[in-house]
Amino acid sequence: MDPRITMQPQKPQPGARVRVTANDVTYEGILLPSAEMGTGNILLKLDSGYNIGIDKTSTIEVLAPPKELSFPIAKLQQKKGLPRIALIATGGTIGSRVDYRTGGVHMLLTPEQLLFNVPELQGIVSIETIERPFAIASEDMYFEEWQEIARQVVAALQSGLDGVIITHGTDTLHYTAAALSFMLQGLDKPVALVGGQRSSDRGSFDGAMNLVCAAHYMSSGIGEVALVMHAGSDDDACLAIRGTTARKMHTSRRDAFRPVNQLPLAKIWPDGKIERIHPDPRPASQGASHGRSKVILKDSFAKVALVKLFPGADPEVLDFHRKQGCKGIVLEGTGLGHVITQPQDASRSWIPAIQRCAEAGVLIVISSQCLYGRINQQVYSNLRILHQAGAISAQSMTPECAYVKLSWALGQTTDKDKAAGVFTSDIAGEIAERTLHETFLY
Repeated sequence: MDPRITMQPQKPQPGARVRVTANDVTYEGILLPSAEMGTGNILLKLDSGYNIGIDKTSTIEVLAPPKELSFPIAKLQQKKGLPRIALIATGGTIGSRVDYRTGGVHMLLTPEQLLFNVPELQGIVSIETIERPFAIASEDMYFEEWQEIARQVVAALQSGLDGVIITHGTDTLHYTAAALSFMLQGLDKPVALVGGQRSSDRGSFDGAMNLVCAAHYMSSGIGEVALVMHAGSDDDACLAIRGTTARKMHTSRRDAFRPVNQLPLAKIWPDGKIERIHPDPRPASQGASHGRSKVILKDSFAKVALVKLFPGADPEVLDFHRKQGCKGIVLEGTGLGHVITQPQDASRSWIPAIQRCAEAGVLIVISSQCLYGRINQQVYSNLRILHQAGAISAQSMTPECAYVKLSWALGQTTDKDKAAGVFTSDIAGEIAERTLHETFLY
């Protein structure tokens, strides 16, 4: 029987290994699901890990039928003399692979399967424990997931381990990094959050190098929550970014995460070279196996909202959130922190709604959608009116960090004034003393 199978009327099944001949050029790879199959166009994953679309295919030769999705497992090996750490796996692209039969992305079954892709990790750190509290996409996380991660971090550090690496989806990675920074009070050991913009089956998989750099961060002497991801679009090095200053700035680039308004803590190379960049990182307790951490867990959060200002925005959205029981609202204002204050139609001003919130005990925080720079409520008259209405400044914090911090501050006390005092105090390096020009678009 001729092994060649033409596109019509029979089609090879997605997931099959095929040899495709088109315009006298031959390609081999895994056939992917494609909406274009009915028109003669197919999608093929090459052995390099990259995908290619092929138009007007002449023949497809099936080399092997589709295989069930399987994940190899690496055996853990504890080694003396290396930093003793815990690995907490929570899901996300870094812990996933594509099922070529369906085109869907599947979470790995166990964290040990993730380690199979990064065998060099166990020559940098000694992974003493692996925890998997849940396996979900980061956009599906809420306060409860943050709290569970924090509890496991505290348990690991108080048991005497030297650090923790957390694998996590990238969409809300910076939210979790900020939340952990506030919850882990008195942190004196390194905690690294790591994600991947590309799944482990891709030729451009970035999670392996991110994990290696995170492992080296365990020996950095820095005792902070840091987000460790690619520093550039190549595979040269990673940045360790303070958890309260990181933000995802691109949908798909491997170097999507950047520090905002501050320098990164360090630059880390896969070979173990570490360059300190931030002038004032919190030091870690000295020496491997130095004992139990003094970290204290403060993991209460209150209901808050994050609201973006835009031309024509209706101030009634504030009344909605107030009536829904929000204890605080972060306004993502324009420029230096403006909201609609003195429009020609006075009924469109946000000031009365802000005053109603303040009178009801709702804490209003002003941040800027500019991201870079800081809020200054003394420059323009509209800003002074806003301040007089009861709003407080997010200073140099990103809107996302301000949202997390406000929720956390209101979770520590029911007294609005005390919560405002907590919010305006520098808790985890989130407030820059001054804005340095070199931090812009770092």
